[in-house]
Amino acid sequence: MGRRLVITGRVQGVCYRAWSASEARGLGLNGWVRNRRNGKVEMLIDGEAEAMDRMIALCRQGPPEARVEQIEVEETEEHAPSGFEKRPTL
Repeated sequence: MGRRLVITGRVQGVCYRAWSASEARGLGLNGWVRNRRNGKVEMLIDGEAEAMDRMIALCRQGPPEARVEQIEVEETEEHAPSGFEKRPTL
């Protein structure tokens, strides 16, 4: 079972997607990340529970220019693609 994250704050225009994709790959997670038109970042992660927990903790900090205000996390049955990709804005 994967987890869907919605990250709020100063998370667009600060390389959040590239940073999070790199971190997720390093943790061996599958999934994707994309900007939302409402200024938030959405992410789907799937993998070992400890790796997902670590990714969520990392996302609370984000890259140096980011200012994360809130992360909503929900469990999901959505299938994550193999590997980790940056997706276009939705």
